[in-house]
Amino acid sequence: MKRAAFQDQEYWGRPVPGFGPLDASLLIVGLAPAAHGGNRTGRMFTGDPSGDFLYRALYEVGLASQPSAWSRDDGMELYGVRMASPVRCAPPENKPTAEERDRCSPFLREEISLMPRLRSVVVLGGFGWKAFLPLLGVARPPKFGHGVEVEAGGLRVFGCYHVSPHNTYTGRLTQEMLQDVLRRAKG
Repeated sequence: MKRAAFQDQEYWGRPVPGFGPLDASLLIVGLAPAAHGGNRTGRMFTGDPSGDFLYRALYEVGLASQPSAWSRDDGMELYGVRMASPVRCAPPENKPTAEERDRCSPFLREEISLMPRLRSVVVLGGFGWKAFLPLLGVARPPKFGHGVEVEAGGLRVFGCYHVSPHNTYTGRLTQEMLQDVLRRAKG
C-alpha cells in the first residue's frame, strides 16, 4: 500500500538489485528493501531514513558523491563500495523470514562472485550476519555485534548495527560509530 506522501509516484515493486560498481573492494550487506524506500525507488537504501543515515556516513568517509539519495536518477555515485541485501523484495511488515533469506541467497552469492576485487564486507544487523557468513562457508557464524571483525572466505567481515530508525533515533547507532566501521572496512 502506498503512503499518502508518495501517492503520485509509481512504485518499483520488483526485486531490488545491488547498487554500486562491481569492481568495488567493499560490500555493504543490508537486510531487505524498505517498503517505501528501495521498493518504491528501485535502488538500495534510497528514499528512506535508513538510507539518509547510511549515505551521509558514506559521503563523510569518501565513499559516496553526495550525502543523500532520493531517487534512481539523483546522480548518486558510490566509490569503491557496492550495496546488496540477502532479501531482494520488501517483506511483509518489514520483517524478512529465514525462508525468504534462503530463497534469495543464490542472488547474493552470485553478486559476490561478480566482484573480483572484493576485500571487505560490512554487514548491517544480525539477520544479514546470519545470511552472509554461511555464503562464505562459515557453518556457525560467531556472535553478531557492532564492530565485530572476522576473517572468512578470504574477506574481512565487519558487523555493524543496522541503520534503521529504531537504532539511529535511539542512539544505539550514531554517525560516528557507523563512520568508524566504514573507515576500518575501507582500509
